[in-house]
Amino acid sequence: MTSKSPYRSFSALFLTTLLMLVAQGSLSTYLGLSLAQQNVDSVWIGAMMSCYYFGLVLGSKLGHKVIARVGHIRAFVASAAIVSACAMSHVLTQQLEIWLVMRVIVGMGMMCQYMVLESWLNEQAESSQRGTVFAAYMITSYLGMIGGQIMLSQFPALGIAPLLIISMCYSLCIVPIALTTRIHPAPLQPAPLKILAFWKLVPQSLTAVTVAGMMAGSFYGLAPAYAASKGMTTEQVTLFMSMTILAGLLAQWPMGKISDRIPRGRILRFNAAALTILTLFIALLPLSGIGLLVATFFYGILAFTLYPIASAFANQNVEQNDRVALSATILLTFGLGASLGPLLASTLMQLIGPAMLYAFISCCAFSLFLRLLRVNYTQKQAKRMMEEQQNAQFKMGSGDLVSSPLAAALDPRVDQDVVTAQMRDDDFIATRQQVPAGYDEDIDFQAIEDDYDSLTNTYRTAKTPADS
Repeated sequence: MTSKSPYRSFSALFLTTLLMLVAQGSLSTYLGLSLAQQNVDSVWIGAMMSCYYFGLVLGSKLGHKVIARVGHIRAFVASAAIVSACAMSHVLTQQLEIWLVMRVIVGMGMMCQYMVLESWLNEQAESSQRGTVFAAYMITSYLGMIGGQIMLSQFPALGIAPLLIISMCYSLCIVPIALTTRIHPAPLQPAPLKILAFWKLVPQSLTAVTVAGMMAGSFYGLAPAYAASKGMTTEQVTLFMSMTILAGLLAQWPMGKISDRIPRGRILRFNAAALTILTLFIALLPLSGIGLLVATFFYGILAFTLYPIASAFANQNVEQNDRVALSATILLTFGLGASLGPLLASTLMQLIGPAMLYAFISCCAFSLFLRLLRVNYTQKQAKRMMEEQQNAQFKMGSGDLVSSPLAAALDPRVDQDVVTAQMRDDDFIATRQQVPAGYDEDIDFQAIEDDYDSLTNTYRTAKTPADS
């Protein structure tokens, strides 16, 4: 159980998250800048980020097994040690193929660390505080990434010193979680993947998650190289990255409030359309200085809120017992998109030029906008057809005398007892009892029974002259 102050209760986990994200945020930017300074092809830079996200995808399965086998704290300690060693390995060799392998391993280790932290918070946070706890977790993550950029700005020439600090942060993030007095959570249970089923159930959300992954992977991996191609120094590049990340941090709370009042599908379409226009302007216009910082600030607001809105949109359309499987599917979908995006964007940058980074993102956003429009239109048409079919099923008869029970009542050849039994059919009473309460408030069963009584009296009145 948590105390009254969730920040104090989970302070060890938050401190661990801060140190871990300082290292991760600075390592990605460091590798991008280092390769750009060496005039390495953009394809290699994109491959670095793709390998990292590919490692995240692989780590989602491996992490479950490791945590279930040795527990949360041991799994976290082992993963942090491996990631720290991989960060330092960049000092020992400049072989790009080895760097790619290291990025895959770092991705796998980071996913295991994420799983430990998030499962710990999710299990031990009280229901009344879970939103506050995870908001603090996300804020800490963004602050860590910004802190990593600020740290890197102190080393314009790059060199070995940043890698030493990165390795130190990966090592020191073990200390708070290893010394915490909190009881570690129960072992994780593997979450089943239902990719095809969820793609049919929430196609708009998963499409947005995929595109958000492509954008995030492309930006984090290639934006430092893009900024360096504009003639920016290391300090300016880190300011450029920090401004974008800060925008994403500041936009989380207000965008969450807006999405509680406006349909999330509509917000996703607006974000996609606005991103299409904004990134196209960045790609085509010769922006620099303050203008480029303002543009990337608005980019951070729009791009970094796609994922949380899409995730919330998906969860509102599934049952409670399917949400664990949905979360696993969302993470896998995001990781696959983030693995593919940097490869495509870096290839275009290599063939045409650095501006193709934002041209690629603009194409992704435009494709998302068209896809969301199409799916939304198709769903509305399907819903309209279902409503029409339901209305047709409950449509009352035309009232024609031929189709009325009164036609039989006026026939002198029909026996009175037979007609009465037909009009007071026991099947009708049984059918009425099977209808749930409140199913259709427009149907007045008492009025129907009164109509049957009236028909019976009419029959008797019509038959009496003939019998006499």
